[in-house]
Amino acid sequence: MTQRPYNFSAGPAAMPEEVLQQAAAEMLDWHGCGMGVMEMSHRGKEFMAIAAQAEADLRELLAVPTHFRILFMQGGGLAENAIVPLNLSRGGAVDFVVTGGWSQKSAKEARKYAAPAVVASNEADGHTTLPAPATWRLSKDAQYVHVCSNETIHGVEFHELPDLKALGSQAPLVIDFSSHVASRPVDWGRVGLAFGGAQKNLGPAGVTLVVVREDLLGRALSICPSAFDYKTVADNASMYNTPPTYSIYMAGLVFQWLKRQTEGGFTGIAAMEERNIAKATLLYNFIDRSEFYVNKVAKDCRSRMNVPFFLRDESRNEAFLAGAKERGLLQLKGHKSVGGMRASLYNAMPLAGVQALVDYMRDFEKTSA
Repeated sequence: MTQRPYNFSAGPAAMPEEVLQQAAAEMLDWHGCGMGVMEMSHRGKEFMAIAAQAEADLRELLAVPTHFRILFMQGGGLAENAIVPLNLSRGGAVDFVVTGGWSQKSAKEARKYAAPAVVASNEADGHTTLPAPATWRLSKDAQYVHVCSNETIHGVEFHELPDLKALGSQAPLVIDFSSHVASRPVDWGRVGLAFGGAQKNLGPAGVTLVVVREDLLGRALSICPSAFDYKTVADNASMYNTPPTYSIYMAGLVFQWLKRQTEGGFTGIAAMEERNIAKATLLYNFIDRSEFYVNKVAKDCRSRMNVPFFLRDESRNEAFLAGAKERGLLQLKGHKSVGGMRASLYNAMPLAGVQALVDYMRDFEKTSA
């Protein structure tokens, strides 16, 4: 079989080929029921079984404790920027740690429903470092503290989640883990709520994952739409309104694929973390040794998922992208707000894809000398 191109898109992103093949085989008839999944009633026994299995597999994969609820919602991470304060802010103070484009959007959106305060920021250094938690100016009365634990655009990642209790705060930590969910374990003891769009590491666009501690349910503002009230969604097992059924099904196939993965004696998420470390290390090491490419992010907070890099001679950008496409290396152009290049190394990207990128980057550097 001919090797498919390697897709480095930041999202919607590449999916495991095995998953796409299985979905294709089941497109017209899921398990002999005579219907494809996208044709099923969301309240029928067939889809209810799919949804229940997806939730159980995800709870196992991410080791989600029993006192957290898993919700399958819609609207992506951008909608959650409104839905979180509608549910948790009580219209009061909320703290934001701004570390890039996505946390900036989150803080701006929260102003419509709460009184957000930026308690730490790396804007002064171009979002290339992370402010140490000990320097955060946390509010005494904050209803929650919001962190984007991996910034897709700027390529910074919290490799360890902050311990708010050690910082003297009793506020729950809210994390936007859209772009690194399922790439590494989650320390749920430090988290009150986590949310993320599926279209980077979990499946296609359409379904949004919310994992919320049960004691945080039932706090929604009166203006919160019923379909976005976490308690309503939880009480109805994510079926209050018609959920994104096909996206949930596809995510469920990805969960099963993740459970089958092994690496270095590990399985599941631990295996993916080992693999993701190897992929990121390969690319960063090459960039750091090169005099032709540069990554501007501090080494202690570089994202394993999203690697922005620049050609020192940016007049070669278009030639670089054209040559990459000829080599079957797709979607490497950086975000429009940052420029340069960006390689997203989500779970579905194999090590061979990163090696192919490094080989091309080396060849392009030689021919450009």
